[in-house]
Amino acid sequence: MEQAADKSSILVIGAGTWGCSIALQLARRGYTEITVLDGCSFPSPIAAGNDLNKIAEEANDPSDTDSDEDYFWNRVHQIAMDAWKNDPLYKPFYQETGFIMAAVGNDAYKHCLQYAEGEKAKLKPLNNAVDFRSTMPEEVLTGSFPGWRGFLKDTGAGWVFASGSLRAMQAEAVRLGVEFVTGRSEGKVAGLLYSSSNDTVLGARTADSTEHRAAWTILAAGANSDLLLDFKKQLRPTAWTLAHLPLSPEEAKKYRNLPVLYGVDRGFFIEPDTEKPEIKICDEHPGYCNFIEVNGELRSVPFAREQIPTQAETRMRQLLSETMPQFKHREFNFARICWDADTVDRRFLIDRHPDLRNMIVAAGGSGHGFMTSPAVGVMVVDTLEGTVGKRLRKMLKWRPEISVNRDWWDTQGRYGADGRVMDLQKVTEWSSIGKVK
Repeated sequence: MEQAADKSSILVIGAGTWGCSIALQLARRGYTEITVLDGCSFPSPIAAGNDLNKIAEEANDPSDTDSDEDYFWNRVHQIAMDAWKNDPLYKPFYQETGFIMAAVGNDAYKHCLQYAEGEKAKLKPLNNAVDFRSTMPEEVLTGSFPGWRGFLKDTGAGWVFASGSLRAMQAEAVRLGVEFVTGRSEGKVAGLLYSSSNDTVLGARTADSTEHRAAWTILAAGANSDLLLDFKKQLRPTAWTLAHLPLSPEEAKKYRNLPVLYGVDRGFFIEPDTEKPEIKICDEHPGYCNFIEVNGELRSVPFAREQIPTQAETRMRQLLSETMPQFKHREFNFARICWDADTVDRRFLIDRHPDLRNMIVAAGGSGHGFMTSPAVGVMVVDTLEGTVGKRLRKMLKWRPEISVNRDWWDTQGRYGADGRVMDLQKVTEWSSIGKVK
């Protein structure tokens, strides 16, 4: 059994989704000396969680499976959804609207069938355009849905208001005494601080040369975590693409309370934002990486950009053409690339570092990081206190042995686009969405 940490000083690197969840959970459990560092002002414009909305879905009972993999995801979703449905802080941001999983290609549809077979809830098959249109009010899904097949889960799923809940987590953490130090100088971490023997992390040094020392350091910097610590190829920073479709106030009323429509090889959209009449549109693909050589090795290095490749916009137009053609020519008013960090098996990496004392890593959202963020905070603090359950700990552990010969181009079970991971270094045309022409 690991030795539990006392209620001493904690330094959290990263004020994104996971950093805020971790800080909040620490404060709720009575830790009083908590500092969070981030190189951007809050909320960070590059944080994946600073977004309109994210898909959320309940899981099956984790006790019903012998598979460690299934147990892991069901247990994580169980913890997270308990917070989204019952915690007064999170509850206002969850909308149970239902969820449609569908596909066009045969391989992608097999993924939908596997999803349906694993569901305990009763699902409605959707086999043609009439079926899809019946899931939403008249005049919403006017497309012909060529080749689309899928399933509707009308309860136990929906979406969460991402940026709203991110701000709520941070505000409550501040109310409970957490200090957030942000900005390109005072908040940006330039490097970790090590003991003279290099076996203990003492904190971090920021760009203004300030040393922030703490009894424990938690690295939760998302896709940027890989820049601060050698993860031994366990993380691959990967980007996805999104745009916002503006609606009139009258249109927005018609598009409320809609099931999330997710095409695993096309993309997805969620009903209008609660603050502005805009729908988030995402094209689906195995991801973009930014491959450059770092110290003689090929690495994907994240960067911020409020533009997307023109090919991504074309894919979004195809999604609209097939589902809501009334919007296929409407100009988007915002776009950006959104980064996460993929592990080889797409499970999270939350563990005490095996070679560095007083260091906890919390990374590898792998596309599941926001919806499960309430659970992440719990699991990280349980890791700090040495109370993580045996089965969860096994699935969360530091595991470089499975990344030794990692294929950086592995699609990791994702579909869409040309069925391959794309390199941002090879993108020649970027959209001008939201830019002055």
